[in-house]
Parts: sequence; C-alpha cells; structure tokens
Amino acid sequence: MTTTPLPLSIQIYSLRNAGHFEHQLDIVAAAGFRQVELTGAHLDDASGTRAKLGARGLSASSSHVDMTALRERFDAVAAACKTIGFGHLFMPAVPPAERDGDAPYWQALGRELGGYAQRFAAHGIAFGYHNHHWELKPKGGGSTALELLFAAAGDAPLGWQVDVAWLVRGGADPLVWLRRYAERVVSAHAKDLAPAGEKLDEDGWTDIGSGTMDWRILSAACRAAGVHCLVAEHDNPRDPARFARNAYAYLDNLKA
Repeated sequence: MTTTPLPLSIQIYSLRNAGHFEHQLDIVAAAGFRQVELTGAHLDDASGTRAKLGARGLSASSSHVDMTALRERFDAVAAACKTIGFGHLFMPAVPPAERDGDAPYWQALGRELGGYAQRFAAHGIAFGYHNHHWELKPKGGGSTALELLFAAAGDAPLGWQVDVAWLVRGGADPLVWLRRYAERVVSAHAKDLAPAGEKLDEDGWTDIGSGTMDWRILSAACRAAGVHCLVAEHDNPRDPARFARNAYAYLDNLKA
C-alpha cells in the first residue's frame, strides 16, 4: 500500500538574513520547494506577495500572524489570506514579557484564540497556535501552559502547528503530544537539534536529518496525527541557501 506524500513547505522567516524577500524566494525555489510559509509582514501587500510567489512557481502553504494584527486588523488579515490563496494561519508566539504568564493568562489566551478560530472558520480559514518550549512550563494545578490554552479553547476549532523540536527542547515526548492532541494538529515544523554544545552560533539547531531527532519516526507520527504539511525551519542558519537545499533533500526522502 502506498501513502500520499506529505506536502513540503519552508518557513521563509528562516531565510530572513538571506537578503530581500525576492531573493529569499529564489533560494527556496532553487532548492526544490514549491510552497512557502509566510510571515505577517507579507500579508500587508497581499497582491504583491502573490505575484512574487507566482513568478517563481511558488504558493503559500500558510502564514504566521501576531496578536496585534489579530486584534486590530482581523478583517484585513482574512482578506489577505484569500488574496494570496491559502487557508492555514497560525499565531506563532506571545510577546517575551508574557511568556511566563500565570495560569489565568494562558486560559484567557486560549479563549481569545478560540474566538479567532471560530471567526476565521467563517472565512474558510483554519487558525491555530504554534508552540515553542515555554508553553511546557507547569502552571497552576500542574498543567502546562499549552494544556491550559487548549482546554480553555474548548470546542472552538483552534488548531495546532506542532513545532516538534521545541517540544523536545522543552523536555516533552513529541509522540505523546501528537497522539494526545491529534484532533488539533494541522501542520508541523520540521527542524533538528544539534548535539549538546554544538552549533551554538546557530542557537543549537542544525540541518534537519543531521542532528539528534529521528524524523523517520516523527514524520510517520505527524502523518498519523493528520498533519497536512511539513514546514522546514531553522531559526538561525549560518548558510540559508545550504539549509534550504539540505532541508528539501531530506524531507523529500521522507515520502516513503
């Protein structure tokens, strides 16, 4: 029996130090990618972004968007998603000063994000949260921030973009979390942890497939959880073009 290959995308934010947006797109297209995950800034000129993607045979798989844009420009964000032509949107992080918030903070955030998820659903857009490691800190009653957030969202269609490597860095077993929240899982960020003490100038990350993560097992778990797309990421690659080439080559081999 054959399986349907997981679509591959690349987080354009990973190439933020590679020059202007058009050059970043040239790099990922040359590496073999056909989908890109955008940032909120690319939604400001939606028509221009769509044209730049199309000129290189690219499309958007998804985008990140911050809380300010959600709170102040919701309708404009929804319209931009439609103009560019994608249906998955994720809130990637809370401000640094709020990452140690208490249990009521994370519960309130879950309710707020759940409300946005319901509103986006009316526009045909799936909305979700993207984790890091700070959401794994236990809060009131021993529950982690991420657990509190999802519980507070209740029945709202709030999805989850699983950053698997951040789960590992936070001390969690990603296989357990993928199974537990399979009904919320939408996509997954694929990156790799360097061995302890290595690649410190790259924030401890390394090219996917060359570090400590077993992505052969993890990709199967992502597929089982219903992931619609694997998004290559590296927070601070020393050589963005090399990262893009290596990421595509490795992820493309996970199709089997």
